[in-house]
Amino acid sequence: MSERRRARLRLEISREAARLFWEQGVAATSGDQIAEAVGLSTRTIWRHFRSKESCAEPIVMQGVVTLMSVLRSWPRQSSLEDHLATELAGFRHDTEKLPVDLADEMLAMKMIRLADTEPALRTAWLMACDQTERELCAIIADRLERPADDLEVRQHAAAAAAVVRVLEEHIGAAVLAGADVTEFTDVAAVSLRFARAIRTATGGVVGDPVA
Repeated sequence: MSERRRARLRLEISREAARLFWEQGVAATSGDQIAEAVGLSTRTIWRHFRSKESCAEPIVMQGVVTLMSVLRSWPRQSSLEDHLATELAGFRHDTEKLPVDLADEMLAMKMIRLADTEPALRTAWLMACDQTERELCAIIADRLERPADDLEVRQHAAAAAAVVRVLEEHIGAAVLAGADVTEFTDVAAVSLRFARAIRTATGGVVGDPVA
């Protein structure tokens, strides 16, 4: 099986597992039920995942895929505020270009919210955040022209990743609680919020254009 096909299958399994976890709870969901929902054998499920809870990992990662996709394409001559606002606004006006399906993002929000009371799902979310931090290391290292394992680069990446985690949790919780989400549908305002928080967390080091 090719890596791309394997990734697609893992995401398909993850979607069904996430739906079951949200509808009936993690404890009440079995590997057999996940397999039945996907139309696969239980043995196949265990070939791709180490536990039923780990089935949530691919869909949980979808919660940050769009943001990371935008950050990976951050031009050196643009500020973080300008780049986020431009790229995220573009996705809003052309949803077909979104790196992640909106339904997957909603499922990711649900799993992140459920992770508050489900330690195993919390592990899945924190693993996604760890991957985010690793990618931010590469992005920040490039902008600062330093190695990715440089201590200062790693500290800035950890701070920026923490911002992403906290804001994603905050936004997801508000959306799922049925709160007024007007502030979260304003792309420019959300972009500015993420950019300013990352600037603050990194002491202003990450955010400006670089030569």
